[in-house]
Amino acid sequence: MEDNKKDYSDFFKPQNNDSNDKGQEAKQEPDQKRPSYYYSYGPYKSAFNENNETDQLTTSASGSEGTSSVEVTPPKNLRPFSFQTDAGAQQGPGPWDYTAKKRSSAKSIFAAFMAGALVISALMFTADKTNLFTGNEKPLASSGSTTTTATSSNGNSGDVKNVGLDVARPNNISEIAQNAGPAIVKIEAFVKSKRSSRSSGNSLFDDPFFRQFFGDNGGGGTDQNQQDSGNGDLQAAGMGTGFIFEKTGYILTNEHVIDGADEVQVTVQGYDKPFTAKVLGTSYDLDLAVLKVEGDKDFPILPLGKAEDVNVGDWVVAIGNPYGFDHTVTVGVLSAKERPISIPDSKGTREYKHLLQTDASINPGNSGGPLLNLNGEVIGINTAVSSQAQGIGFAIPTSTISSVLDNLKNNVEIPKEPVPYLGVGLQDIGKDWVSELKLSNTDGALVGSVQRKSPAFQAGLRQYDVIVDINGTKVKNSQELITKVQAAKVGDKVTLGLIRDGKRLEVPVTIGDKNTLTESAAK
Repeated sequence: MEDNKKDYSDFFKPQNNDSNDKGQEAKQEPDQKRPSYYYSYGPYKSAFNENNETDQLTTSASGSEGTSSVEVTPPKNLRPFSFQTDAGAQQGPGPWDYTAKKRSSAKSIFAAFMAGALVISALMFTADKTNLFTGNEKPLASSGSTTTTATSSNGNSGDVKNVGLDVARPNNISEIAQNAGPAIVKIEAFVKSKRSSRSSGNSLFDDPFFRQFFGDNGGGGTDQNQQDSGNGDLQAAGMGTGFIFEKTGYILTNEHVIDGADEVQVTVQGYDKPFTAKVLGTSYDLDLAVLKVEGDKDFPILPLGKAEDVNVGDWVVAIGNPYGFDHTVTVGVLSAKERPISIPDSKGTREYKHLLQTDASINPGNSGGPLLNLNGEVIGINTAVSSQAQGIGFAIPTSTISSVLDNLKNNVEIPKEPVPYLGVGLQDIGKDWVSELKLSNTDGALVGSVQRKSPAFQAGLRQYDVIVDINGTKVKNSQELITKVQAAKVGDKVTLGLIRDGKRLEVPVTIGDKNTLTESAAK
């Protein structure tokens, strides 16, 4: 215990053994209160005045070996928690007034924000006036105007076509509908009840293409009509649309609208009773027909426009009688041009070419109706829709119609467009055929069949020949070969490179016309 006490007493001994410090004791009266001080065990210097010894206060610490002097440093005055000066702090809020800080901080932030906004606004105004970021481009105009921009930094001519910024729909749709409405007619096809049964083989009911447009309206497929045969009553077989293109009563529509009909009735706006129309001429391949009705006065007409003058993206209007809703108007844009589609039916396959594609709604009953431009001119005849999608409709362009219109009016047979063909059935080559046909890979088209009297038959092509190139250009599959043959003209001579029994042969073939083969087969 004494060793420990000795250690403590050594700890409180002063570092300087000055004789004046020996024996000094801080005597305090019993009745005096000892002040509270901060005890510092660091360098023993006064916090008030280093040069005035009287400012230093000392107290004593007692130990087992005597009493030692310990310097006491009084605490410094703490700085008040305020952003105000000392004078302001005495007059204003106390040192713990935090509201003063908040007011000062909010004002500073607001002032900085306003200054920044002012600087940014000035910079934006300057950049806009001097085209700092856009170079030589002119600012965009408001809606309905047109702007032209030109740049030359890309190395090209720098010319940019005019771009319209009007995103609103045209405002003359109602006027187009009112003007065109009287010339658009409803066409109803009727058949005698003895032919109304689907078992009779009538194409109107056997063909899903016609049912797509006509539906089963009219009761053509009901049990009553199937049982009621031979009484000669007319039964509605379907309905479509048409339009008058000459004031004397000439009407243009689709051939499939009136195909197989025993009687065609036409309802014209402004007349109480429908007219019985006469079918003048039809074309199965082009799906066009011209009808004629007789009236006591001139009929309103729709002028034919030029489909080639309409661009993809231009607004178009379709008017027809979908599902019996007379004169339904739909609006869209021209989605594409030169679309080919094929639709098989009981008579064969309709090969449509050069069709216009639009997203204007076209439904069963619209067939034969006009597709109009914004001038109210007919640019196409609405013909088909995709049953697997929405907004994909097709129309026959007026460029196709104009070339055959006189033939249809006068019931003159329309020459068929030549169809290039070879007369072979083709298929792709599977991997299991490579070794059997002695091939090095699966490139080429395998001949599965050869039609008699066809160009391929006359050239000596055989089943299991593999056509690998045409005029020296390799073909990878059957579709590539078909595409190249269709791109040729009837009468052109081509050289087919083929593999037969592992050996390469070159066979010259003259491209034929598929229509001649069809005509000879019909005879």
